[in-house]
Amino acid sequence: MPTTPESFATRLAAMRAELTAQGRRVRHMVDLTYEAVYARDADAAATGIGIDDEIDRADLAIEQAAVDLLADATRDACSLETPQLRGVLTAVKVNNEMERIADAATAVCERVVDLTDRNTPFPKTTRVLTNSVVGIIDDTVRAFDKLDAPRARTVLASEGAVLNFSSLILRDAEERVADGRMSVDLAFDLHEITSQSVLIADHCTNIAEQVIYEATGAVVRHREGAWRDISGNS
Repeated sequence: MPTTPESFATRLAAMRAELTAQGRRVRHMVDLTYEAVYARDADAAATGIGIDDEIDRADLAIEQAAVDLLADATRDACSLETPQLRGVLTAVKVNNEMERIADAATAVCERVVDLTDRNTPFPKTTRVLTNSVVGIIDDTVRAFDKLDAPRARTVLASEGAVLNFSSLILRDAEERVADGRMSVDLAFDLHEITSQSVLIADHCTNIAEQVIYEATGAVVRHREGAWRDISGNS
């Protein structure tokens, strides 16, 4: 059956639904990852690593669906509007960012598996950081699902808090190493966990940028310490 604008829209909507499900899958993996961190649970961390395989399979399936959709539309000379093309491009980019979030979570899980110190508590701010990251993922998935530009802007605004929490955690770890309350090895583990958490938040802001672009046509980027519309659109 030839590809029509209507069938293109139907297939794009189905792809977006799969991508929303992928986002929820990624959110579950990150949540499980942080539970493993605080429990120092290597088995739970191994389970989290296993979820990454499922996410990788979905990533490939979504990418193939996008390629097939565009190939069919080209073959059938289907006349498409700019928002439809923008929707496919957004889906491809968001799919890639979701897979990278899962990669960051996998890196944290691998760190938990290899922890040498399973008793010394992390700074309390660490849980604030990780809770914030999970909340950012929630907002990111909801923003994409509903094409909600205001919620996407909330994701952008949350990045600064994550960076501030990260700085506090690392400063606290330095002080604990200096006075003997934390080993250098554990401080290094904490640094890696924190860095991957910041990276997850960064991937979420990349998705938020795409949501805003698809919803409004505005191109937002981080410039001079603030999020700015560099396209001149509202």
